[in-house]
Amino acid sequence: MQSFNHLITTRPHQVRQVLISDLHLSPQEPALVQAFLALLDDCLALPTLKRLFILGDWFEVWLGDDTYLSLSEDEQVAHWLTPLIIKLKQLRINGCEILVMHGNRDFLLGQPFCNLFGGELINEPYTLPVGQQNYRLEHGDALCTDDKKYQFFRRIMRNRLTQWYLLNKSLEKRLAIADNMRQRSQQNNANKAAYIMDVNDDAVNKAITTSDALLHGHTHRPDIHQTTTDKKRYVLGDWRLLDEDSRQPKVNAVIGAVTDDEHSNDSSSSHNTEFGLFKFECLIR
Repeated sequence: MQSFNHLITTRPHQVRQVLISDLHLSPQEPALVQAFLALLDDCLALPTLKRLFILGDWFEVWLGDDTYLSLSEDEQVAHWLTPLIIKLKQLRINGCEILVMHGNRDFLLGQPFCNLFGGELINEPYTLPVGQQNYRLEHGDALCTDDKKYQFFRRIMRNRLTQWYLLNKSLEKRLAIADNMRQRSQQNNANKAAYIMDVNDDAVNKAITTSDALLHGHTHRPDIHQTTTDKKRYVLGDWRLLDEDSRQPKVNAVIGAVTDDEHSNDSSSSHNTEFGLFKFECLIR
C-alpha cells in the first residue's frame, strides 16, 4: 500500500475519485479537523478530480442539521464547521461532486446541511462503476450481523419515526440522549469479542453477489480481503491521531482512490481505470 503525506501524488492528473470514511470529526479533536482541511486542499489541487465520497461517520456525532443551520450569521462565522463548508463548496464549484453517506454516528445528517456546499446525500448500497466493474459501496455496519444487539439498535435508529422523534427534541435533550447512547455503546463493546464487531462472512458474500467488489468502512480495520477467487473486499480506515503527546501530532488514514489514464476523459468506461487503497498522513503544524 502506497503512502503519501498528501494526495499530490506522482500522478495527480490521474486521480479521478477519492473515497474516505470514519473521520469522526468533532471540535474536541481539532487535529482531525485540520487533517480533513488538508485533504480538501489536496483535492482542490487535483486537476481532474470528479468525485469525493464520504462513506459514513464523517462526524463523531450529528444531532441534526439545525445544530448549525439554526445559528446566527455571526455564530456560523466562528463555528468550527464553517471552514469545512467553505472548502467543500469551492471543491464543488471546481466541478467535483461530493457524495455523502450516513454512518452509525451521523445518521441524522440531512440534505439541507449538504446543500450548503452543493453535496448530495446518497443511500447505501451505492454502485460505483470502476472501469468495467461495479463496486458496491456502503458504510459497513449492516455487515456486522453477528452483533445482534447493535443490529436491533440500528433498525430502530434508521427508522424515520425514530428520527422524527429525535429531531423534534431540543438540542439539549438530543445531546443528553447521544451522550447516554455513547456511554452504553462503549460499555457494551468492551465486553464483546472482536469478531462480533467485524463483518460476517455470509453477509459479505450475500452483499457482493451482484457486484465485482465491495468497499466499506466502519470496522476501523483497513485491509484488502479476497472474498472469492475473483472478488475483493476493500476496507477503508478510520482517521487516527498519532503522536498525540508530541508538539506536532500526526493524523493517519487509509483512503481509497480511483485513478485513470491521463488521456482518458471518462473514468467509468476506461480499461485503464484502477482502484486502490492509499495511506494518507498529515502532520499537524
